[in-house]
Amino acid sequence: MFATRTSKRIALTALLLAGGNVAPAIVSAWLQAPLAGLVTSAAARDLTYKSTRDAFEQGLGAYRSGFYEIAIPAFEYVIAKKDTQQGFFAEFYLGRMLADNSSTQTDHSKAYMFFQKLADENADIDPDDLKKAPFVAKALTAVALYVRDGLPEIALRPDEQRAVEYLRHAATFFNEPDAQFELAKMFIPSDIDRPTGLHYLQKLAKEGHPGAQAVLADLMARGKYIKQDHAQALGLIKMAVESASSSDRIWIEDIYQNIFCSSPKDAREKSKGLVATWRKMFAVPRQSVEQPMGLGRRGDAAPTRVCSNGERLDLPQHGTAPPSASTIAPPSGVTSASQPSLGQPSLGQPSLGLTGPPPATRPPQR
Repeated sequence: MFATRTSKRIALTALLLAGGNVAPAIVSAWLQAPLAGLVTSAAARDLTYKSTRDAFEQGLGAYRSGFYEIAIPAFEYVIAKKDTQQGFFAEFYLGRMLADNSSTQTDHSKAYMFFQKLADENADIDPDDLKKAPFVAKALTAVALYVRDGLPEIALRPDEQRAVEYLRHAATFFNEPDAQFELAKMFIPSDIDRPTGLHYLQKLAKEGHPGAQAVLADLMARGKYIKQDHAQALGLIKMAVESASSSDRIWIEDIYQNIFCSSPKDAREKSKGLVATWRKMFAVPRQSVEQPMGLGRRGDAAPTRVCSNGERLDLPQHGTAPPSASTIAPPSGVTSASQPSLGQPSLGQPSLGLTGPPPATRPPQR
């Protein structure tokens, strides 16, 4: 506990010295905090901000660094001041932090309320509004998953049909990758909807979506619904591991272990050439809305993985994929380095074992 507390304090101080968006007053409050090493929400609320923009920038800087205890009260301040410009983004980031199961601040009922409010108020926003539309799409997707699974704390009963409509709206109206991925997983078991689900998986795999690459690789390795191909499956799962987020890392590595251990040697060698080709051909993995840096949550020591015969896995290194590029402008008041444009991959080769028509676009039923 002492080591964790000390490392987090050092990390926050280093962030400030490196030019991070964390005010000196917050650093002082952090270093003078009790033994828990955390700035409580009440203590942080006592801090003053020059403006709502200043509070938002400090909150976003803390969010990016994984310091939710600092980010949450800063965003709450922005919302309390009824700043409509910054408040939209503050509500989204509050929802995201409260929905994070790895956080001590988790509160799914409040997270659902924030996401539902954003979805209700902005469901018909112009999808070409690159400043807000990606955030609305993410909020719609989050609401859909809560509706699909239910939320006993607020008596929200599971409703798969309503969840599909939320996801369909985000997937077709906003072209949201995560919504398309969730739809794909729900559609694949269905004989009627499977072609649409497989289409989404292939599309997303070529766009660099790690989850889609992993699920498609799993199906391909098992020969379930598509032609079995160990080499392509191993190549896809390698790419997925390289760009997987910390929240998806474990289940994607589980799939990698299953595929690697069951692949013959010739398939392993062939997969290397496929990965080299696909890196040039597929799109760079993209994030339409930035993820938190999560200090203390990245670079965790991964357990050594071995096959049942004792063979040690040749596990790809995280972060070896090309840097992720943002597809949206940063929120107002936040500066960001320019990102490279993304070329579209050739759709002619390889086929990834899939053929079929694209999904039909239907208006949302709300």
